[in-house]
Amino acid sequence: MILFAFTSAFFSIDKSFGDKLPEPLSIKNFHNADPKEAALGRLLFYDKILSGNHNISCGTCHHHDFGGGDGLSLGIGEGGIGVGNKRTAGKDGSKIKKRIPRNAPGLWNLGSKEIHTLMHDGRISISNIYGNGFNTPAEELLPDDLDNILSVQALFPMTRQFEMAGNFGENEIIGLVSKIGKDRRTINAVWPVIVNRIRGVPKYVDLFIETYDEINDPMEIKINHIANAISAFIIKEWTSFDSPFDEYINGNKDALTFIQKKGMDLFFGKGKCSSCHSGQLFTDQKFYALAIPQFGPGRTRRLDPYTRDVGRMGESDKLEDMYRFKTPSLRNVSLTSPYGHNGAYPTLKGIVKHHLKPFEMYKRWEPSTANLPKADWLRDIDFIVFSDKREQQRILSKIDIDRVNLTEKEVDAIVNFLYSLTGKSENNRPLGKPSSVPSGFLVD
Repeated sequence: MILFAFTSAFFSIDKSFGDKLPEPLSIKNFHNADPKEAALGRLLFYDKILSGNHNISCGTCHHHDFGGGDGLSLGIGEGGIGVGNKRTAGKDGSKIKKRIPRNAPGLWNLGSKEIHTLMHDGRISISNIYGNGFNTPAEELLPDDLDNILSVQALFPMTRQFEMAGNFGENEIIGLVSKIGKDRRTINAVWPVIVNRIRGVPKYVDLFIETYDEINDPMEIKINHIANAISAFIIKEWTSFDSPFDEYINGNKDALTFIQKKGMDLFFGKGKCSSCHSGQLFTDQKFYALAIPQFGPGRTRRLDPYTRDVGRMGESDKLEDMYRFKTPSLRNVSLTSPYGHNGAYPTLKGIVKHHLKPFEMYKRWEPSTANLPKADWLRDIDFIVFSDKREQQRILSKIDIDRVNLTEKEVDAIVNFLYSLTGKSENNRPLGKPSSVPSGFLVD
């Protein structure tokens, strides 16, 4: 945390922001997580049996030691070795073919009932457009009996080539995934293959029977049970509202330091941070273009010839959504570096300053700032979009936030306030990482 001397005369607290403070969080604001289901989900979360090549788990990229993320700007999925900052891009025939296009977000408070949209581009949301309660890449083929939006999200990394499915020709899962572009119905065939793997592990069969009343036989295990268990684990494990800020809004006015109170004043006032980072989770769940420097493979619209990331437009197909990304929650933000949809900034101060002066910060940004594990065979593509002058102009012409002038001390005060959103238990979670899993695969 940044500490330095302030005088009480430096600036006065603007009491007018009081009505912008969120209501206190409590367990009633979250979906229920059954302890047995969460315990089962913990094992599934860290078990590589869910991946095409048995070499990566949910926990590889959303690890306990990194605040539910991986500490990298762009993740290393299928083919990588290790976790976090020590993860490598693989070698020889197993080396990665592509970086994960976006930063792996932390998992804090995703069980909140307030959440209606997930992913940087919002491609998973609560909606009845397909008659099943959700708008997802599976459209009307989404499995039934999913408990919540977090259960829904848990399904899709298993079907993505560079995340968990593997590369073409390597396994039966990617064989089905590769056909999705030609016949979208094959996404419905991917999940049963994964379920059959679980049915083949006696210890998992026993655990599913113990956990779910409706399961008495291996054949009664379905993909919704797997997704619901993973969701229950994430909710049980990464629900957090024990920060100094929580103490403050619950009545303990001494919970925040002098400088944190000054930063809070700026956050809800002059800094205009709460214009987007609002509510109990400090996010309005909307989409904004901030001119975050772009690099890596990105995600584009179908048939888009550019190596770039068009953000929300890739899902909405609306030109006005170009380069817009979802406002992230700021709870426990100090534990989830780096920052931005692609992890462009390693520090909180860097991303705060970018929000205040996006045009200037874009111009100053250097590729060396990104934390990308070495992959010489990807060197030509890593920064091709950043060096494209026309794309730079398009990005800089599409900025949704206004410039805000703050001093260095005021910026540091905001950063100190952001640290007050960190739960006192930090990464010491109630269940933690398992030492082993029923499949027998090693835990990362």
